[in-house]
Amino acid sequence: MTLLSIPDMSCGHCKASVTEALTPLASQISVDLASRQVSLTSKASAEVLLKALNDIGFPATVLSQN
Repeated sequence: MTLLSIPDMSCGHCKASVTEALTPLASQISVDLASRQVSLTSKASAEVLLKALNDIGFPATVLSQN
């Protein structure tokens, strides 16, 4: 499980964009708009996940990765 912080994610449209960008890379995604965090299960590296988000204008940081 990977936990990402996405500080610029602030609305339903943002949540949908983030989910759409991560869906091809993850088998399970849970977006918490209130905390601006995403937890997901993925075989992709953190760098790949962060690049996918950065490419759509949502810079993110990894909070934890198992």
